[in-house]
Amino acid sequence: MQDEMIEKGRQYLANTYNRFPIAITKGEGCWIWDMNGRRYLDFLSGIAVCNLGHVHKDVLEGLTTQAGKLFHISNLFFIEPQVKAAEILVQHSFGDKVFFCNSGAEANEAAIKLARRYSWTKYGKGRHEIISMENSFHGRTLATLTATGQTKFHEGFEPLLEGFSYVPIM
Repeated sequence: MQDEMIEKGRQYLANTYNRFPIAITKGEGCWIWDMNGRRYLDFLSGIAVCNLGHVHKDVLEGLTTQAGKLFHISNLFFIEPQVKAAEILVQHSFGDKVFFCNSGAEANEAAIKLARRYSWTKYGKGRHEIISMENSFHGRTLATLTATGQTKFHEGFEPLLEGFSYVPIM
């Protein structure tokens, strides 16, 4: 059954990642299980996007409660849980505003735009270079792909955006 699922996945899913040859069916805490019932310690944590663990009781309860009230709404409206989360983040960080994103690539795109806007506002035109680390990965949009310091991801998408350079990780 697992082999069949993997083959179907290879047939129908875009080959954007080198996937592990296992099909995950459930998770609990830091453990995940495949279709054959084998248990694995999950060291990936959603590739650091969401490392809350799997089926955490409090997270599940919070999601279920919120989904029963309002599942998704545009940022064109105020939403009490979002405002409360923003308040907590501002109170515990250096920032005074919060921008909620849907993905890491969107967050990185926003960071690139905000850095360029800040420089343009403070110093004027001409100071827009973004410096990234070699061997980094920042996403699959054109700007985050350009910020990624790996030429294998750049190939076939040229010309990339201007104003990015790469330095070695020390």
